[in-house]
Amino acid sequence: MPQIRFPQTKNQIVILSCVAVFLWLFSCTPNSPKSLPLAELKRSKESIVVSAHPLASEAGKLMLEKGGNAVDAAVATAFAISVVEPFSAGIGGGGFLLLGTPPENSETQQYKIRALDFRERAPKAATRNMYLNEKGEVEKRASLDGHLAVGVPGTVAGLYNIHKSLGKLPWKELLKPAIRYARDGFELRDDFVSKLEKRLEVINKNPAARDIFTKNGQAYEPGDLLIQTDQAQTLETIAENPQSFYTGKIAQAIATDMAKAGGLITLEDLQNYTPIWREPICGKFRQAKVCAMPPPSSGGVHLLQILNIVGETNLQQWGRENADTIHLLTEAMRVAYADRSLHLGDPDFLEVPVKELTSLSYAQQRRQEISLTKVRRSTEVQPVSPEVLRSNILESPDTTHLTVVDQERNVISMTYTINGSFGAGVVAAGTGILLNNEMDDFAAAPEAPNLYGLVGDEANAIAPRKTPLSSMTPTIVTDNGRLIMATGSPGGSTIITTVLQVILNVLEYKMNVAEAVSAPRFHHQWLPDKLILETGGFGEATVNELKQRGHNVVMQRGWGNANVVFQDESGMLEAAADPRGEGEAMGTGQ
Repeated sequence: MPQIRFPQTKNQIVILSCVAVFLWLFSCTPNSPKSLPLAELKRSKESIVVSAHPLASEAGKLMLEKGGNAVDAAVATAFAISVVEPFSAGIGGGGFLLLGTPPENSETQQYKIRALDFRERAPKAATRNMYLNEKGEVEKRASLDGHLAVGVPGTVAGLYNIHKSLGKLPWKELLKPAIRYARDGFELRDDFVSKLEKRLEVINKNPAARDIFTKNGQAYEPGDLLIQTDQAQTLETIAENPQSFYTGKIAQAIATDMAKAGGLITLEDLQNYTPIWREPICGKFRQAKVCAMPPPSSGGVHLLQILNIVGETNLQQWGRENADTIHLLTEAMRVAYADRSLHLGDPDFLEVPVKELTSLSYAQQRRQEISLTKVRRSTEVQPVSPEVLRSNILESPDTTHLTVVDQERNVISMTYTINGSFGAGVVAAGTGILLNNEMDDFAAAPEAPNLYGLVGDEANAIAPRKTPLSSMTPTIVTDNGRLIMATGSPGGSTIITTVLQVILNVLEYKMNVAEAVSAPRFHHQWLPDKLILETGGFGEATVNELKQRGHNVVMQRGWGNANVVFQDESGMLEAAADPRGEGEAMGTGQ
């Protein structure tokens, strides 16, 4: 696809917009999909930050302008998200990030990429069957709503840890924008209000959450000012001493609230929380090196697994929205998510067969099982057995994402969350901290689907201090020591396939980043057995062809909220935020 050259003046924009509409009206055929919104492309030679909310991106940009690096900008952006998008992520949750630092000599050395796990963990008192009733059935919504659904938060510990590793600006400086947004308030946008309305019943059951996020029990409206005084005070305390979240008065407030409301998190759980540095999972696709998050995320394993199944197939020649392309990728997704259900979990509790699942020989084996003309039902596609894997080694929906690249080309790709929209729907009294419902990411029982329809087994069973399996897929792509791109997305079970398609859009289809995050998406996750196509994104002939091959096609409104930063060979940075969300990219020195 040709590169889009964006107009520089308002008159040019108006003229080109009119031409585009005229051409669209006269070029539509029965197979032509409806046009989807196109993201705004931002460029900078210096540094750039992109997140899910303009105020958060502004906080990160401010740190870059003050002389901070990618870490400083990411920390400021993340704390700001806690205030302006509490429904998606915040200090009451956790996540993963990749840190990339450039080589001293790009001709001979590679980018150094590290992975930080600051995911929520099960409390010490958690038990395998804690969400089952006397009949052994899963209690409806017990792992989703209320204090019992909350895992031990890791966001503050993770952000402080990464700042100690590479941050330049003082810690207190990084929290100033978030504190200002919480203390002085900010105008609510449509996305906030729509999510609030869907969780209003649960929020109203918790007095602390009701006081903050409603007007006497009624939902706010777009344009209303939301002031979060308790959270401002909490952030001020964290700015003075981040350990207060785990050992000080904030920790005590969380533990007290838990004890009163039947939650499991204790002061001991908070005191014992520690982020974990892990080795990222890396593999080759074409000439690029793709690195993503290892377990306890399933993202990196299955991203590489699907790319390996694609192999040398010339998808560009087939076409991105061609039935053959969608069919092959769908069947690869089906295989990957089947394997996820059996083999993925917390590597500190079991041996995850990462090397085997991401081997080229295993990918070739699974590729041979795929017919290019006919669907295999998910009942026919089973997770590979551990025995087959061992014998196969022939070679050595709410969350948020932010991406930052600084002037030295340090890069942060960070995905973090409180899981479902507005998490567990509860606030720790007196703190303003909205708490996660991350315990739902465990398998409450074998084959019991979670919030996103994903199923699991023994590998992801609940255990004390265990980390639940995730799909978060922060990713960094390099080539011969040069940064190519960094990307990620929220979206629960759709995260892996969203990131996959953004990467293919850039590397295989040569789209610019605005096109890459705007292009229509599709998703399959083994169970339930359905191929989800984004409404308005695919032509009638393509949809009919997929149905004829046996796909159970379901049309669905757009999902995900990806963002991406790309660096071209001249060193120019390009960034874009998903037009399905309300985010924005901001560069310095423009």
